[in-house]
Parts: sequence; C-alpha cells; structure tokens
Amino acid sequence: MPLTLYNTLTRRLELFEPLDPGFVRIYVCGPTVYGDSHIGHAKSYVSFDVIVRWFRHLGYRVKYVQNITDVGHLVGDGDEGEDKIQKKARAEQVDPMAVAEAYTKSYFDDMDRLNVVRPDISPRATGHIPEQIAMIERLVATGHAYATESGTVYYDVSSFPDYGKLSGRTVDELEAGTRVAVRSDKRNPADFALWKPAESGHLMRWPSPWGEGYPGWHIECSAMSTKYLGATFDIHGGGLENQFPHHECEIAQSEGATGATFARYWLHNNMVTVDGVKMGKSLGNFVTLKDAFSRHEPLAIRYFILTSHYRSPLDFSDAAIEAAGKGLERLRTVYRSLSDRLTGPEVASGVEEIDLPAYRWRLEAAMNDDFNTPQTIAALQELTREVNALLARGYVATAHLRAIRELYDTYADDVLGLSLAQPTAGDSGGDDRSADLIGLLIDLRAELRRSKQFAAADLIRSRLSTLDITLEDTAEGTRWQRGS
Repeated sequence: MPLTLYNTLTRRLELFEPLDPGFVRIYVCGPTVYGDSHIGHAKSYVSFDVIVRWFRHLGYRVKYVQNITDVGHLVGDGDEGEDKIQKKARAEQVDPMAVAEAYTKSYFDDMDRLNVVRPDISPRATGHIPEQIAMIERLVATGHAYATESGTVYYDVSSFPDYGKLSGRTVDELEAGTRVAVRSDKRNPADFALWKPAESGHLMRWPSPWGEGYPGWHIECSAMSTKYLGATFDIHGGGLENQFPHHECEIAQSEGATGATFARYWLHNNMVTVDGVKMGKSLGNFVTLKDAFSRHEPLAIRYFILTSHYRSPLDFSDAAIEAAGKGLERLRTVYRSLSDRLTGPEVASGVEEIDLPAYRWRLEAAMNDDFNTPQTIAALQELTREVNALLARGYVATAHLRAIRELYDTYADDVLGLSLAQPTAGDSGGDDRSADLIGLLIDLRAELRRSKQFAAADLIRSRLSTLDITLEDTAEGTRWQRGS
C-alpha cells in the first residue's frame, strides 16, 4: 500500500514520491539551545523520529539533517531584540558558546533517554557562517535582498511573488498586521533581516561584506539544508509554530538564491498544550523533560506522545502520562510472556493461531496513512489482548510465538521505538532500588505460602496492590508490574 502524507504546502494528503528512487532527504528545524528541552520539544522530535524510522522500515535510505540554532534567534522571534543565547549568557555571566554547549549536550541527553535516534547530521549555525554569508551575497546580487547604511541586510519580500504560499498569508495582510514601527531603512514592513550589525557589547559577531555582525534567524536553515541536502530535497519538517515566519522566510530565501523548488513536502507537528494553552518557554507554562523524567519513565512519555497524531494537539498532564505508562506496561508484559514461552521446549503445534497477516496489514496501513501512530498503538493493544487470551488457553506452536514476537519487534520497537525488551524496574535487569525491595517482599511472600501462612502472604499482595503494584504467579515464579 502506498505512503500518503499531509503536505502543508498544498494543504492536502499526497502520495509520497521521493526525488530520487529509494532515497529520502529530510530536514527538521532543531532547537535553539538556551535552556533545557521541554515536553513540546519531545512532541516534535519523537514524531519526526518515528517518521524517519518508518521510511527506513520501508527500505529507503534516509539522510536526516536537524540543525542546532546557537546564534541569531532573537527574543520575540522577529528582527528586534536580544539574541536568546546571548541574553542567557549575560544572565549567567558566562560566554555564549558555553551556554550553547551546555544546552546542546542537555538536549541530546534528553533525546537519548526518549530513544530518539540521532540525526545523520546536526549542523550548528555558528559553524556555517561562511555559507550564510555566501547565500546572502547571492540574494543581494539577484535583487532579492538589499543592504542598508547601518549594515543590515534585508530580504525584499516584494521580489518574491510566492511569499506567503506556505502559511496562506499575503504581504498586504502582513503589512497591515505589523506591530512595530517601520524602520527607516526597511523598504517594506514585511521585509526580514538576513544580516544584522553587531552593536557595542554584542558578543556574537563575525566579519562580513557589510561589517561585523551576525546572521538573522531564518538564513541558517536555508544555508545548512541546501548544503547537505541540495537545492531541492524531499521533506522539510518542524513545529506548527514555525510555519510563519520561519519556514515562510526559508522558502523565499532558498528559492530566491537557487531558482529551484526548495522542499517538496512540508510536515508540521502540532503543539503540546496545558489546559488548552500552548506550552512554551515564553508563556512560562512549560515542563522541562528533566522535570518530567523525575516523575515518569522516559519511554512512558514517548508512548504518551505517540498516542496523539503528530498533526494533532497533545494536552499534557501527569495523569495522562501515568495512563500511557500503563498502556506501555501491557505491551511489555505480553512481550515478556512471549519471551518466557520461547525459552521453553519447542512445540510443533498447539491451540488456534492469531491472524498475524491481518494485523500486519493494519499496522502497515496505519503508518502509511500519514504516520498514524495512534492507530498503530491501538492495533498493537488489540493484538496484545488476543495474545494474552491465546497464551492462557494452553500450548501454542513455537513458530507462531516467534512470529508474534517478531511483529512486536518490528512495529513496537523498530518503528515506534518503545524498546519492549529494555529492562524496567520489574525486571531483574532494572537498577531501581525499589525493585530490590519488592523482590524481597516477593521472596518473603513465597516463604509464608510455603509455611501455609496464607493470610500474611495475602496481606503482602494486598498492600502492594494499594501501591499500584500487581503480582502475577506463573510457572516460572512470581512476576510484578506497576499498574493493573
């Protein structure tokens, strides 16, 4: 079945056809590294991680580029104000690059814990100043940009008739909605900065044909994406909040400089909300991933994100993540049960079998329908209910058990990145000290049962149940899990 995806540029579902057969080039806007990542970042990068994983599952070679913004992103996301990283550096009285280094490391640490596969290339804006200057020079030479006496270089939106084609906004609307007074050196209120002069005290500065300064926020993505993926590539992704102005400006810059179509498909993930309000640092209602990790298992957060379609909003709450954790644990429990059965003797035949081709078709259809992870998870949970019932009825052919586990390996692990075989607190491989304490209680309960002190043994089970810990007595011994 063919893969279809929603192209923001055309506002419709489209059949995906790569520029080069068997090869997909993807660029996704990365973080601005001036603070710890929050749940909103996780929504974006987990979503695109699964998209990349799906393309690889389909057999494509993928070149995945995700930038690191370490200069040029100003407070307020416009052409005025202080650089976000420099502002943080001034507050902490450290070098701006020390801020960028610390939060870049923090970002990748958080993504690793969420089992997000690292991009093939993670270029930094400060490492590509020459490429940005060269692109600005081309834009000036072709009449798409102009330099002012102050040393600022602006993109002239009137030179690009298609400006607004991604967001659907017109230049007239943009000019009418301009909130700040028109600068005397701007030709049009909607023009945006490609290069800005470094004023006295500005720490991040580079030499250029227009004097010492620093790049605007938008030019970095145009310069880096085309450097590593070519003038035209397959997919550009990012958060919905970046559709305008950032992505709109990228299109104008890139197509103005190269004369070629920029990205062929545009994918935008929706936002995380808190009580219906967008989560963000500027609003002060964000939850950092490190804070979330202190209360929830990282993979439960990943599962929570994937229960929402990437284009749908996701409302954050601790209760929602706890519920997601229980859903994840159901998948882990059945996976452990399958693995336990597969360690036993070979069984040639057994009770009736599950229609695995039908499940595989459902899983493929869900992911090929614009990467529908909620439907994928729903199919896996339905399969889990069938598997649990099958295991409870008696012997199952070993070959069938192996085929079931391979289905989980492919779709839950390789595609969704849920790592079902990863040790958790309930496994002997877990490093949580609570696991040792629960293990002692399980051993004590077993001893009480052997000595026929059943009331005391039942009391242990009951008290653990009040802590949301469930015991399961099996032929191989007693297992436990959090949640029912």
